[in-house]
Amino acid sequence: MTLRFGLIALALSGFASQASAFEISSPSVSDGKWDNRYIGDSAGGCTGGSVSIALNWKDPPAGTKSYALTMFDPDAGGGKGWWHWLAWNIPASANGLPEGAGSKGGKGLPKGAMLGKGDIGRAGYFGPCPPPGSGAHHYVFTLYALKAAKLHAKASASPATVAAAAKAQSLGTATLTYTYER
Repeated sequence: MTLRFGLIALALSGFASQASAFEISSPSVSDGKWDNRYIGDSAGGCTGGSVSIALNWKDPPAGTKSYALTMFDPDAGGGKGWWHWLAWNIPASANGLPEGAGSKGGKGLPKGAMLGKGDIGRAGYFGPCPPPGSGAHHYVFTLYALKAAKLHAKASASPATVAAAAKAQSLGTATLTYTYER
């Protein structure tokens, strides 16, 4: 009887941990279809508005003290990739970012959050804008739950430096991937 109870408890605990997995989602992109306002702007040769999509997350790992967010296209640059968006020092109390939070200097980011420069050379979100005919590109949003209240990276830090610092402080990650092609 004790063995049976132990097995049932183990099975239930496994189910409970699956039910509370760290997740990120977006109400902005439906069925992989991007509204033009979220697409890259003229700085990259596109006609969109580069308005960052809204993001929601839930069930971060215990002990999360802040978040860092990256948006990366691994298909760009001949497989070298392209950084589209970096934000960090997002407070642990946040459970998402509103549409436009990464746009125009990050005015919609929570107080104290930092906005880094992506590969377009400016701070803030730059939407999908792959070269015409290059096929579908994958846009990977990675949310890092951090064990530190602050990620000590300067606003001028390279995207790779910010991502490496986030990985080093990470308690866990949640990812969301969309595709886009022109």
